[in-house]
Amino acid sequence: MKIAVFPGSFDPITTGHVKIVKRALPLFDKIVVAIGINSQKQYLFDLEQRMRWLERVFADEPKISIDSFEGLTAHFCNKIGARYLIRGLRNASDFDYEKTISQLNHIVGKELETVFLISEPEYSHISSTIVREIIKGKGDASPFLPMEVVLK
Repeated sequence: MKIAVFPGSFDPITTGHVKIVKRALPLFDKIVVAIGINSQKQYLFDLEQRMRWLERVFADEPKISIDSFEGLTAHFCNKIGARYLIRGLRNASDFDYEKTISQLNHIVGKELETVFLISEPEYSHISSTIVREIIKGKGDASPFLPMEVVLK
């Protein structure tokens, strides 16, 4: 069984994230969308809220499950039997960063393979960081969020 992990903070999940996962679906038997928990990081939304959003967004897709983890992504992948990581690339900066991480994951994760999907142009400007800034500034972030993500 080909199991892949799409890791991230998903603070919040964006339409760009959703599109990457949907494009990856035909490649794998199962995709685990997993929230990595970093105790050093300040999140805008708590873990429970982010988990609920992911569960709602992917509720109709039986090949997708939702999880969270602490520690190294590679260790989480080994623990659940995933041999692949999915990463989206928006630009050259993403590539440079993700290439280094994938090489380390390949060693630490016992030959864990990273599959890169290049963002479609209409999603390449979207990042959780920018969406958080829009939300903090009381702007309308809805064009960048799946309809299941309702902000109060």
